[in-house]
Amino acid sequence: MEIRWTDSTGNLDWEEMSELYRIAPLGIKSGEWLKTAYSNSMFSCVAFDGEQIIAAGRAVADGVDCSYLCDIVVHPSYQGSGVGKELIQRLVDLSRGHRKIILYAVPGKEPLYEKFGFRRMNTAMAIFADPEKAAADGYTQ
Repeated sequence: MEIRWTDSTGNLDWEEMSELYRIAPLGIKSGEWLKTAYSNSMFSCVAFDGEQIIAAGRAVADGVDCSYLCDIVVHPSYQGSGVGKELIQRLVDLSRGHRKIILYAVPGKEPLYEKFGFRRMNTAMAIFADPEKAAADGYTQ
């Protein structure tokens, strides 16, 4: 397995990326939605095995204060192979210099992020478009 990494999103197949999020499973995100989200992010990182997208993530950042890691996804066939850890490390490295690097994890995955130095916040709050689903999925109380 020879993994190729890029921070360029200009030539991505956004429908392939959409399918990756669906099978991971991290929800239904259209190719157009993902293209907009990645285009508006300061940092992005995508991994390929051959021509296949196998992992991706992005960071919304302001350049000085806060970088928010989000939409971190790894193809199910590559989960547990170390690709996800490398992806997170690359995004953390790109975000260095910000006063804080933030993410919110899929419930139950917090221990993975603790290995990178992330700590639970006592005061984090959010407004979700679908508050009932956020509560049902374990993101809010």
